Amino acid sequence: MSLQEKIMVAMKTAMKAKDAQSLEALRSVKSALLLAQTETGSKVAISEEDEIKLLQKQVKQRKDSAAIYKEQGREDLAAPELLQAKVIEQFLPQQLSEEEVIKIVDQIIAETGASSMVDMGKVMGLATAKLAGKADGKTISTAVKAKLS
Repeated sequence: MSLQEKIMVAMKTAMKAKDAQSLEALRSVKSALLLAQTETGSKVAISEEDEIKLLQKQVKQRKDSAAIYKEQGREDLAAPELLQAKVIEQFLPQQLSEEEVIKIVDQIIAETGASSMVDMGKVMGLATAKLAGKADGKTISTAVKAKLS
Protein backbone atom coordinates (compact mmCIF):
# COMPACT_ATOMS: atom_id res chain seq x y z
CA MET A 1 0.00 0.00 0.00
CA SER A 2 1.40 3.40 -0.97
CA LEU A 3 1.76 6.26 1.48
CA GLN A 4 -1.17 8.13 -0.07
CA GLU A 5 -3.40 5.08 0.33
CA LYS A 6 -2.31 4.66 3.95
CA ILE A 7 -3.07 8.32 4.62
CA MET A 8 -6.51 8.02 3.01
CA VAL A 9 -7.32 5.01 5.23
CA ALA A 10 -6.12 6.92 8.31
CA MET A 11 -8.19 9.94 7.25
CA LYS A 12 -11.33 7.81 7.01
CA THR A 13 -10.62 6.37 10.46
CA ALA A 14 -10.07 9.85 11.90
CA MET A 15 -13.30 11.09 10.31
CA LYS A 16 -15.28 8.20 11.78
CA ALA A 17 -13.69 8.82 15.20
CA LYS A 18 -14.33 12.57 14.85
CA ASP A 19 -10.66 13.21 15.67
CA ALA A 20 -10.18 16.76 14.37
CA GLN A 21 -6.45 17.08 15.25
CA SER A 22 -5.47 13.86 13.47
CA LEU A 23 -7.63 14.72 10.51
CA GLU A 24 -6.03 18.17 10.20
CA ALA A 25 -2.53 16.64 10.26
CA LEU A 26 -3.44 13.97 7.71
CA ARG A 27 -5.05 16.49 5.38
CA SER A 28 -1.94 18.67 5.47
CA VAL A 29 0.25 15.66 4.63
CA LYS A 30 -2.05 14.67 1.78
CA SER A 31 -1.95 18.25 0.50
CA ALA A 32 1.86 18.36 0.69
CA LEU A 33 2.11 15.04 -1.18
CA LEU A 34 -0.20 16.28 -3.93
CA LEU A 35 1.77 19.53 -4.23
CA ALA A 36 5.05 17.64 -4.47
CA GLN A 37 3.60 15.35 -7.12
CA THR A 38 2.22 18.20 -9.23
CA GLU A 39 5.47 20.20 -8.95
CA THR A 40 7.22 17.56 -11.02
CA GLY A 41 4.40 17.74 -13.56
CA SER A 42 4.12 13.98 -13.78
CA LYS A 43 1.20 11.69 -13.04
CA VAL A 44 3.60 9.24 -11.42
CA ALA A 45 3.72 9.16 -7.62
CA ILE A 46 6.80 10.65 -5.96
CA SER A 47 9.54 8.33 -4.76
CA GLU A 48 9.48 6.77 -1.30
CA GLU A 49 12.63 8.70 -0.40
CA ASP A 50 10.93 12.00 -1.28
CA GLU A 51 7.84 10.96 0.69
CA ILE A 52 9.99 10.36 3.78
CA LYS A 53 11.71 13.74 3.38
CA LEU A 54 8.33 15.41 3.05
CA LEU A 55 6.98 13.70 6.18
CA GLN A 56 10.11 14.64 8.13
CA LYS A 57 9.66 18.25 7.01
CA GLN A 58 6.03 18.21 8.19
CA VAL A 59 7.02 16.78 11.59
CA LYS A 60 9.84 19.32 11.96
CA GLN A 61 7.45 22.18 11.18
CA ARG A 62 5.04 20.99 13.88
CA LYS A 63 7.80 20.55 16.48
CA ASP A 64 9.33 23.96 15.69
CA SER A 65 5.91 25.61 15.99
CA ALA A 66 5.31 23.87 19.32
CA ALA A 67 8.70 25.04 20.61
CA ILE A 68 7.89 28.64 19.66
CA TYR A 69 4.47 28.41 21.30
CA LYS A 70 6.03 27.04 24.49
CA GLU A 71 8.59 29.88 24.55
CA GLN A 72 5.70 32.32 24.36
CA GLY A 73 3.84 30.51 27.14
CA ARG A 74 1.08 29.22 24.87
CA GLU A 75 0.71 25.58 25.94
CA ASP A 76 -2.82 25.60 24.51
CA LEU A 77 -1.37 26.02 21.00
CA ALA A 78 1.71 23.83 21.52
CA ALA A 79 -0.22 20.70 22.52
CA PRO A 80 -2.15 20.30 19.22
CA GLU A 81 1.06 20.83 17.22
CA LEU A 82 2.81 18.04 19.13
CA LEU A 83 -0.21 15.78 18.70
CA GLN A 84 -0.18 16.39 14.94
CA ALA A 85 3.56 15.65 14.85
CA LYS A 86 2.89 12.28 16.53
CA VAL A 87 0.18 11.48 13.98
CA ILE A 88 2.53 12.21 11.08
CA GLU A 89 5.42 10.27 12.70
CA GLN A 90 3.30 7.10 12.45
CA PHE A 91 4.02 7.08 8.71
CA LEU A 92 7.79 7.50 9.10
CA PRO A 93 10.17 4.55 9.37
CA GLN A 94 11.38 3.70 12.88
CA GLN A 95 13.84 6.38 14.01
CA LEU A 96 17.25 5.33 15.34
CA SER A 97 18.14 6.06 18.95
CA GLU A 98 20.81 8.62 19.77
CA GLU A 99 23.26 5.82 20.73
CA GLU A 100 22.75 4.11 17.35
CA VAL A 101 23.33 7.41 15.53
CA ILE A 102 26.54 7.97 17.51
CA LYS A 103 27.80 4.47 16.59
CA ILE A 104 27.20 5.12 12.88
CA VAL A 105 28.84 8.56 13.12
CA ASP A 106 31.86 6.90 14.82
CA GLN A 107 32.12 4.44 11.92
CA ILE A 108 31.96 7.25 9.35
CA ILE A 109 34.62 9.26 11.22
CA ALA A 110 36.87 6.17 11.31
CA GLU A 111 36.33 5.53 7.57
CA THR A 112 37.05 9.13 6.55
CA GLY A 113 39.83 9.76 9.05
CA ALA A 114 38.18 12.99 10.16
CA SER A 115 39.78 14.55 13.22
CA SER A 116 38.55 18.12 13.64
CA MET A 117 35.65 20.46 12.96
CA VAL A 118 37.24 21.23 9.58
CA ASP A 119 36.07 17.79 8.43
CA MET A 120 32.50 18.26 9.69
CA GLY A 121 31.06 18.93 6.23
CA LYS A 122 32.49 15.74 4.81
CA VAL A 123 31.25 13.66 7.76
CA MET A 124 27.81 15.30 7.75
CA GLY A 125 27.39 14.62 4.02
CA LEU A 126 28.11 10.93 4.46
CA ALA A 127 26.11 10.65 7.68
CA THR A 128 22.98 12.31 6.30
CA ALA A 129 23.14 10.08 3.22
CA LYS A 130 23.55 6.93 5.30
CA LEU A 131 20.93 7.89 7.90
CA ALA A 132 18.35 9.40 5.53
CA GLY A 133 14.89 8.81 6.94
CA LYS A 134 16.24 7.06 10.03
CA ALA A 135 17.33 10.11 12.04
CA ASP A 136 16.72 13.85 11.84
CA GLY A 137 19.46 16.26 10.83
CA LYS A 138 19.64 17.91 14.24
CA THR A 139 20.45 14.62 15.98
CA ILE A 140 23.09 13.77 13.38
CA SER A 141 24.63 17.24 13.60
CA THR A 142 24.80 17.11 17.41
CA ALA A 143 26.49 13.69 17.30
CA VAL A 144 29.04 14.81 14.69
CA LYS A 145 29.87 18.02 16.60
CA ALA A 146 30.32 16.09 19.85
CA LYS A 147 32.71 13.61 18.23
CA LEU A 148 34.78 16.14 16.26
CA SER A 149 35.16 18.84 18.92
